[in-house]
Amino acid sequence: MTRIRTLFPALLLLLCTAAGATPLPDTSARPRIEVAFVLDTTGSMSGLIDGAKRKIWQVANQLASGKPTPEIRMALVGYRDRGDAYVTRVRDLTADLDAIYAELQAFQADGGGDGPESVNQALHEARTKLSWSRDANVYRAIFLVGDAPPHMDYAQDVAYAQSVRAARKAGIVVNSIQCGDQTDTREIWQEIAEIGAGRYVAIRQDGGMLAVTAPQDAELARLNRALADTVIAWGNAGEQAELESKRAAALAAPAPSAAARLAYLGKSSGRVNAGREDLVDAIKEGLVELDAVKKDELPAALRSLAPAERDAHVKKKMEERAKLQQQVASLSRERDTWLQKEEARLAAAGQGDGFDQQVLEAIRTQAKSAGIAY
Repeated sequence: MTRIRTLFPALLLLLCTAAGATPLPDTSARPRIEVAFVLDTTGSMSGLIDGAKRKIWQVANQLASGKPTPEIRMALVGYRDRGDAYVTRVRDLTADLDAIYAELQAFQADGGGDGPESVNQALHEARTKLSWSRDANVYRAIFLVGDAPPHMDYAQDVAYAQSVRAARKAGIVVNSIQCGDQTDTREIWQEIAEIGAGRYVAIRQDGGMLAVTAPQDAELARLNRALADTVIAWGNAGEQAELESKRAAALAAPAPSAAARLAYLGKSSGRVNAGREDLVDAIKEGLVELDAVKKDELPAALRSLAPAERDAHVKKKMEERAKLQQQVASLSRERDTWLQKEEARLAAAGQGDGFDQQVLEAIRTQAKSAGIAY
């Protein structure tokens, strides 16, 4: 039986030497960025959270533009207050940004009401419950985002200053972004940034994130749909369901988000999704041979095919994907250039102080310590 793995090297060489082809990213010895967003998710933060849902892929895409291309891990710590539906909701650091995107989409602004929130607990858990690396050359940062000060009257709470000092001792920069202009919040947020060797900024209550659609977004959305058609889920039932849910989320994303996601994936991994690879990428990367995959780990559409037909089917998807990704790479470069100019224009017009821009500016400056240049 002809194995698809033995066919791939020649196919890859042919595709990567074609006009306009983009080689796969080099994932060896890459610097790393680890960022945890500690977000107030009470009712007053609805504008910020809605904006973050739209912008998370663009933030990731711009972070992936660093030289050398960094590996990016993100975490989310949503917090409210005691008596709300939850006090904290933690998603650990992961390179699976599709999973982070899905988690963020599930966040809803609700609860709160008495003023102060459980900031102390959120910062403590951001320090102690996330799987921070210990490598000296990794840029690690927490971004605290909220509009209300911490409760300082809760028994057994770890005070914010203690958590921030522990974070800095562990090499984690702590930044603070204040939404709105509440005076008691400003004083504490400034103190947190000072102790954490980070950056304090104040932005509009709604986050100040402008909805920007690039001229390339419509075509990239079309290519996103075409790439989704090349996805082949595999593995056990849960693993196949996870890949299918990522495929569905990619298809449901607004055009600017889908475009930014494609650009990020092109820079970071060359895969069609973040996290666990689909069958096409697994074979392409030599992680598995098609004829070694158990029949019950194949999608239903492939189980009934003869081995040669399976090989032909996967090879076709691989060829289609490679051609589509060439087009995506070219359009993504055009899009990045356009967005850089638009960002400069907005900043010159006094509209450059949104949440996403402040996060990017802080990381661009601070990541130099890990040898990452923007």
